Amino acid sequence: MEESAHVDRTLDCKGLSCPMPIIQTKKAIEAMLVGEVLEVLATDPGSVADMKSWATRTQHEFLGTVTEGAVYRHFIRKGQKESAT
Repeated sequence: MEESAHVDRTLDCKGLSCPMPIIQTKKAIEAMLVGEVLEVLATDPGSVADMKSWATRTQHEFLGTVTEGAVYRHFIRKGQKESAT
């Protein structure tokens, strides 16, 4: 994770199970500008692999995950274009 990454928007997905964190992330990213960073807060352990996979598949930059207790903080930079959902 880039410690210096500026977060432009934070999305709270705590308490949501798969696939809801990804669905909410997709909606949030669509409303952002290219290059902006989204922080996603999640408690679903499956979100760790899911966020990285989704970001790669949709051509966004997965910056990393920071674990703080039971909360996973995922950081994604919006890419130039989305190729898949």
